Amino acid sequence: MAQVQYYGTGRRKKSTARVRLVPGTGNVTINGRDARDYFPYETQLLILNQPLATTETQGTYDVLVNVHGGGFTGQAGAIRHGIARALLQADPEYRASLKTEGFLTRDSRAKERYKYGLKKARRAPQFSKR
Repeated sequence: MAQVQYYGTGRRKKSTARVRLVPGTGNVTINGRDARDYFPYETQLLILNQPLATTETQGTYDVLVNVHGGGFTGQAGAIRHGIARALLQADPEYRASLKTEGFLTRDSRAKERYKYGLKKARRAPQFSKR
């Protein structure tokens, strides 16, 4: 018999996370490693657990994640977005609580591109009168 699985794709900055929720004990596996081994800071673990805490489903699903691109903070945000979308697929009643917390909205902030003639996106070269 096929096992029930819920999928969600999350994105933030340059990171993309493919999240799979499987009924289980609450293990979080990221790219084949435990979440505590993958993320160097506790804050990132708190970020990715926020949707589960909001919907009170923390020990009911195993979270299997494949994430690439960006840095740790962007990846944590992408995973959070993916988990929220997968939870929505699992039970549409979670929509109200996830939406009020802002977990279903893709954070559109990204690094601004560099412009020619400038040193960075907005930083101009130093001006000298003489």
